[in-house]
Amino acid sequence: MNPTTPTPLRIWHPFSQPALDPTPLRITHAQGVYLYTDDGRRILDAISSWWTIIHGHCHPAIMSAIAAQTAQLDHVLLAGFTHDRIEELASCLRKILPRELDTIFFSDDGSTAVEVALKMSVQYWQNIGRPQKNSIVALEHAYHGDTVGAMSVGARSAFSDPFRSFLFPVHRVHSAYCYRCPVGKTRATCNIDCADQLARLLEEKHSEIAAVIVEPLLQGAGGMIVHPQEFLQRVRQLCSEYGVLLIADEVLTGFGRCGKMFACELAGVVPDLMCLSKGITGGVLPLAATVCTGEIRRAFVSEDRSRTFYHGHSYTGNPIAAAAAVASFRIFENEPVFERITRISQIHQQRLAAIENHPAVGNVRSIGTVAAIELRADDLGYFSSLRPKLYDFFLNAGILLRPLGNVIYILPPYCITAEELHFVHDRIADALARVPEWSAPPRAHAAS
Repeated sequence: MNPTTPTPLRIWHPFSQPALDPTPLRITHAQGVYLYTDDGRRILDAISSWWTIIHGHCHPAIMSAIAAQTAQLDHVLLAGFTHDRIEELASCLRKILPRELDTIFFSDDGSTAVEVALKMSVQYWQNIGRPQKNSIVALEHAYHGDTVGAMSVGARSAFSDPFRSFLFPVHRVHSAYCYRCPVGKTRATCNIDCADQLARLLEEKHSEIAAVIVEPLLQGAGGMIVHPQEFLQRVRQLCSEYGVLLIADEVLTGFGRCGKMFACELAGVVPDLMCLSKGITGGVLPLAATVCTGEIRRAFVSEDRSRTFYHGHSYTGNPIAAAAAVASFRIFENEPVFERITRISQIHQQRLAAIENHPAVGNVRSIGTVAAIELRADDLGYFSSLRPKLYDFFLNAGILLRPLGNVIYILPPYCITAEELHFVHDRIADALARVPEWSAPPRAHAAS
C-alpha cells in the first residue's frame, strides 16, 4: 500500500467486542420481516431490529411519505420555527394520548426522551419554588438508555461500571420481577408487596424526590420482565399520594407492543410524563418525544427567562422523520394492525404454554407481541455463556434473535405471518434440546 494512502476507517459497532465477535453481516436490503445479506441469505428479523420496526421493513406507505417529504423540506430548526409535518404529527399523537398529556417536546431517540423527562421533572419543582425536590427513584433491573442521565436511572451493570463516577445517585426500589420475587412471595399469595419499599421511601423522603421513572409493565433490556398491572397502578397511586411525578418510559412499550397503543393504557394509568421513540416512525427514522401534563408546561411559561427549559437537539422535529411518523399513524388507521397484534399474542401464549414445563426452562412470560423464555443456567444475566451459543444457533437457522443472556425473547414486526412466527417458535424448541449440551462444563483432555 502507498504510504500516503490512509488506512480504512474502522466502524465501531455497538455492543460488540471485535476480539470475540464474528465479522458483522452485510445487509443489502430488507422487506417485511426479512433482512437479505450480500451472500444471498434471508434472515427473519424476529426482534424488529432492536425493537423499532413495527409494520415491517420498507413499508411502501412510509417509504412514499419519506420520498415526498425530501422533495419539499429536508430540515429546519424547531427553535423559533415550525412546519406542517411536525404539527400534523402532534395532531396524530393528540388522538391517541391521554387528554391530561397535552404538551410534547420532540427529540432524537429514547435516551434523549428520557434525559428530557428527567431534566423537565427536576426543573419543574425548581420553577414552582421547591428546589429541594431534585432526586429520582428508579427500579431494579431498569434500562432507560446509554446517555449519562439515562444510565444513572438504569440498573448498575458492567455496561455502566466504567462511568460510575459520572452517574448521579438515585433511590433504587424493587421491581415486580415475579419469577425472582424480591420479597420472596409468589404471584398467587402476594398483594404487590414489592411496592412496599417504594411506599416507605416516599413516606420518608417525598419532600426531596422529584420523580419516579418506570418502564411500564415490561422491563426490556433487564430481561423482558413482565409486571402485573397492579404494580404500575400502585406506583401511580403512591406518586399521587406523596406529590411525586411519574415518568413512564414507553420507548419500547409504546405503539402497540404490549397489546394497546401504550402499556399505561392496559393498566388504566396516566403518568405525568411519557417518553416515546422506537416505533413512533414505524421504526424507520430516529425521532423521540417527551409528553407532559399542562401543569408541568405552565411552570415553564414566565416572563422570567430563567424558567425556560433550555434543552434542544439539532435534529429535533426533523420533517422527514415526522413524515415517516405520520405515515405510520395512517397505517394504524388503514390496516388491521391491532388484529395482527392480537394474533401474535395468541400464538405466543399457545407456544409458551407448550414449553413452560421443559427442564431447560425456568420461566415463560409474554405481553402483547413480546414473548420471553428464561432458561435455567448457572451463570445468569447478560454475560451468560448460553448467549453466544443461542445467537449463533438461531442465526444459522435464518433467524435474528439476540438473547439477553439466558433469556430468549421474540419481539417481531406486526406483519409477521402465523407461519413465520411458528417457525421462530419451532427453532426455539429445537434450541431447548441443545441447552443441556451447551450448559455442560467442558471435558478435561486426557494426558497424552
